[in-house]
Amino acid sequence: MRHDIHPIYGPVVVRDNSCGKMFLTRSTLAGNAHALPTIEWEDGNTYPLVVTEITSYSHPFYTGKNVVLDTAGQVQKFNARYGRRTGKEQA
Repeated sequence: MRHDIHPIYGPVVVRDNSCGKMFLTRSTLAGNAHALPTIEWEDGNTYPLVVTEITSYSHPFYTGKNVVLDTAGQVQKFNARYGRRTGKEQA
């Protein structure tokens, strides 16, 4: 592997804003540690803090809590326009 072409890869704490959970992982964002806030982790060390809106803790795909939001009958409008049709309607 060539030297000096890869970004710095180190530990960071990621906080999910939607649910408040945090976890320690490794990321290339550690290279910007001077511009990130820091947090003291459970092991007593201080790590850069990366705040995100969604992680695997809150994303519906990973939590299994898929919700279909139907505002103003959008699903019904779609089904009326493009939905499945029976054999009688196609003739």
